[in-house]
Parts: sequence; structure tokens; C-alpha cells
Amino acid sequence: MAGAFPGRVFTDARLLEEALTTPSCRMSSPEVRDNQRLEFLGDAVLGLIAAEYVFSLSSSLAEGSLTVARAHMVSTGALSAAARRVGIEKLLVRNKGAKEEIGSKALADAVEAVIGAAYLDGGLEAAKEVYASLGLEENAEYDDAAANPKGALQVWAQALRPPMQPVYELVSVQGPSHQPDFTARVSLGAFGCAEGKAGSRKEAEAAAAAGLLARLAGSAASEKEN
Repeated sequence: MAGAFPGRVFTDARLLEEALTTPSCRMSSPEVRDNQRLEFLGDAVLGLIAAEYVFSLSSSLAEGSLTVARAHMVSTGALSAAARRVGIEKLLVRNKGAKEEIGSKALADAVEAVIGAAYLDGGLEAAKEVYASLGLEENAEYDDAAANPKGALQVWAQALRPPMQPVYELVSVQGPSHQPDFTARVSLGAFGCAEGKAGSRKEAEAAAAAGLLARLAGSAASEKEN
């Protein structure tokens, strides 16, 4: 059905068409409206919906934990995985003759663009209908309301294409034997690494994972601004 997307039938099918039109189409058709403006709007709308969700999880979550949980829910990896689950790659309008695999960023951008289109089509409730079809809340649940940063990083890394595996290593153990100070490092390929320090190796690894998640969230925000 024209104008149909998982979770919503669009009143204005042209909005959905624009949301699914990748920037590559402009190579052969410069006059085409691609999905970048809708992606910009959808990013903000999705951020609000995700923030509302993580805020409702617990009244005791601090701002930092809320930020990590939200960033994990709407990361490029999480959005691209959701896009593949609902089959967005089959709906995208691409440059004629394009044969290469659709990248994670293009899929994530399309998800945000569709949410932006839904917002214009029917307001916040319409955007929430599309959001509900994506299963993004599972990511916040996996990290146990941001209390399990290692689990959060694991899910984020597994959502990448191809999936990746965080690598943990013990950097040092200092201090007296009755009160040691552990430093651990986590690495995730080209996404970088981070270190954490705590009174046990397990806690140091969790701190390192939280640090890398925060860095990834900061990089994503920086990319949006640029």
C-alpha cells in the first residue's frame, strides 16, 4: 500500500517517499528531495521519545545514566539493526545502478527520516507509532536501565554490520593487597578504547565500558552538529 510503513499508514504518502529517498539519488537526479531534512527533524523527535522512555524507567536514575541509556537506544548501530528488522533497505530509493550494500548510517538516517515524516504527517503520536514498531526499547532493557554498561556496549557492538566484540584487558593492579586499585581497558576496533579504574576488575571493566559508551554518544552528537 502506498504510504504504508510498519506502525503507520501515512496520510501524505509523499512524506514517506521523501523519507526513503537517499542522498545518492541526487547524483542522477539533482532535483530530487532526499531525506536529509527529515532526518534532521526525526533525530530531534526520536531523541525526545527515547528520553521520555528512559526517564520513565526509574525515578532513581541520574542524568549520566539517562544519557547513556538514551544514546544506546538511538545509536547508529541500534537504528540500523531496527531498520533491517523492519525491512527498510528494501524500501529505500537509491541512485540508479547502485549495487553496493547499504551502510549502517544510511539505514539509521532513514529511520530518523521516517520518524520525522510521521511527525509532520500526524504529530508526536504518529511518530510514536513508527517508533513502537522498531523495538528500540529492547536496547535500554538489555543494559538494565544503564546499570550494566558492559551489556549495553555488547548490544551496541553486536548491532554493527559486521558485528563486533568488545575486547577487555587488565592494564594494571596497584595499591596494597587489601585495597587494590584495578585499571581495565576496553577496545572496539576503529571506534576506539577507554579505560576505567575501580576496586575490582569487574567494576573497572564496567567503568571502561561506560566511558566508551559516553565517548561514542559524544561522537554521534558531534557528527550531528557538523
